[in-house]
Amino acid sequence: MRRLLTKLEQASGLDRVGDRLQRAVQGTLSSQRVRDALHGVWLGHPLHPAMVQVPVGAWISAAMVDLLPGQRRAATALVGLGTVSALPAAVAGWNDWAALSRDQRRIGLVHAGANVVGLTLYAGSLAARLNGRHGLGRALAYLGLSAAGGGAYLGGHLAYKQGAQVSQSISDLHLIGDGWHALGELSSLPQRELVTRRIDDVSVLLYRQGDDVSVLLERCPHQSGPLGEGEVRQIDGHACVVCPWHGSAFRLDGGEVVHGPAANDQVVLPTRVVAGRVEARLP
Repeated sequence: MRRLLTKLEQASGLDRVGDRLQRAVQGTLSSQRVRDALHGVWLGHPLHPAMVQVPVGAWISAAMVDLLPGQRRAATALVGLGTVSALPAAVAGWNDWAALSRDQRRIGLVHAGANVVGLTLYAGSLAARLNGRHGLGRALAYLGLSAAGGGAYLGGHLAYKQGAQVSQSISDLHLIGDGWHALGELSSLPQRELVTRRIDDVSVLLYRQGDDVSVLLERCPHQSGPLGEGEVRQIDGHACVVCPWHGSAFRLDGGEVVHGPAANDQVVLPTRVVAGRVEARLP
């Protein structure tokens, strides 16, 4: 299985289809507000993995209910719930997929293909049940669950091995030692400009407004983009840093994500000024 997944990650032949689909998804979901909503910016957490709990839960429940006598109506309702709820979950998934790197998109394309097969089988199962062909409906449902299970395995590989939609900056916290760390004199920091410093081996971002200094981890949580090379924009009345790679935006005073494709907030370090010197520590 490891060899197969490695081959899929390196399967450049998938790029011809993947690149076209990426353009189609980005063209269809062209509204920033819609993309942000589907990424889960409003939730502070990727939306797709939360949404898939409904169809997966309904389909697994249907598989169990199908083993019980006299539960055809309940099984049909569960299959229907899973099939209907899978559609918005798929839209959120495609939105996330279009913002991934190429090797991630290759795995994601096969993940989506397996789920499309599963959804098609479940739609056939629902149609068969509604027409009184419950034996066929059960068979199609178990095949659909197998396909969806394969897709879920690939989704886990995307998240846990490839880090798709996982905060890429959080691991930097483990490289910062305990205690307060000096970052320079307050008087040396320019007003309303991005400045990068290092704490141990970790790059951090400083932003001064008056005598208040915000310190954030500098790597973008989406794909490790250099926020220190980004630009400052006023968004909804707040100063925000915009990642130069994919356009994710974070409030500089609190780290909250404002625009995707990032769905996770950026980590902000507590700060203090002692004898005119700015210091920061782990949260």
